[in-house]
Amino acid sequence: METLPQRNSRLYIPSRIFLIVASVFLFLFALNLMGQAFIMLGDATARSILSITYNPFISLFIGLLITAIIQSSSTSTSMIVAAVAAGSIDLSNAVPMIMGANIGTTLTSTLVSLSYITKRKEFRKAIAAGTMHDFFNVLTTLILLPLELYYGLLSRLALWITSFIIPFNAQPQSDFRYGLWNDIALTRWIVSTVDNYFIILLLSFLLLFLSIKMLSGLFYQLLIGNMRDNFQRVVFSTPLKSFAWGTGLTALVQSSSVTTPLVVPLVATGKLSLKKSFPYILGANIGTTFTALLAALSHSNAAVSIAVVHILFNLLGVLLFFPTRFMRRIPIRLAKKLGKFTTKNRLIGFLYILITFFLLPFTLIYLNREREAPAPPEEATIPAPSAVSEDSTPG
Repeated sequence: METLPQRNSRLYIPSRIFLIVASVFLFLFALNLMGQAFIMLGDATARSILSITYNPFISLFIGLLITAIIQSSSTSTSMIVAAVAAGSIDLSNAVPMIMGANIGTTLTSTLVSLSYITKRKEFRKAIAAGTMHDFFNVLTTLILLPLELYYGLLSRLALWITSFIIPFNAQPQSDFRYGLWNDIALTRWIVSTVDNYFIILLLSFLLLFLSIKMLSGLFYQLLIGNMRDNFQRVVFSTPLKSFAWGTGLTALVQSSSVTTPLVVPLVATGKLSLKKSFPYILGANIGTTFTALLAALSHSNAAVSIAVVHILFNLLGVLLFFPTRFMRRIPIRLAKKLGKFTTKNRLIGFLYILITFFLLPFTLIYLNREREAPAPPEEATIPAPSAVSEDSTPG
């Protein structure tokens, strides 16, 4: 059986570069296929999706639940980009979903911390390290979600920024057919042959998930694998360096679910303090937005706008909690308190994961579906480019 070239082989680096390029093409192809699947949904199904996501809190928990289940915010945010590009979800309705995806991705670190449950002292530190990311994203959501609901802060600002990236034109903002990936022969053949949006959507999701996992694994081997023994010394020497490493590594690895759990064993064993690991976590939150932006650049301005929302959410969160010592201490102290509670009763850790990431969002989504949700008003669409550029431009 043939194997890939080993690390000391001359073909190791070229083979990995080839696989990385192939993974990027697979990623973009999967997004194109997913966009066509969303277009095939039809008006009735699209309106059904809109009626659910029209409730911002349900939209938030949908994003949280999906990301918690598939353990990849890169996959879920890319799916949201494709849905917005196809017009299945409005930009304003997708913003809470992006926030939920940011919370859902923190589950991985919390699960890693449970591996220390048999060691009482280390378990307390591990839980604190694993949930510090949770508290940061939850607190950022509590601050920014009301501002989005009442003033459209993120969506309006994102549309304004997007106007400089992609010039607005007469095309509908939900037009998926934009960029280089409009006329892929393989996509047209699959769509015409299968002619079933559910199968195409499932296939595109599997390809998207596979491509991101491939990229994550390849970059991990090339970057983190080489400095695993010196990770603490290289990355956490200063707060700014830690922040930069968190941003860069996560942008390359394409998954904060891979990079953020690396600090859990370091904190649990006392090799790293929560205070020093916090800037790295913030950087990872910025780095994880790269995937959605990559997914959006080949599509419409609506898709780019939701990717910019993802960047703004994480960037504003960093600006809120990083510059001042008082704000930095809030998520760290909350994480420490939860760590102390789990030391007294280790069941609390399991209940926290079960309720926060699964039971609460699933229950609210189910109860919302049980009620007859009102159809969203027809005028609740993305503002016209001219209206945004003339009336909504900050300053």
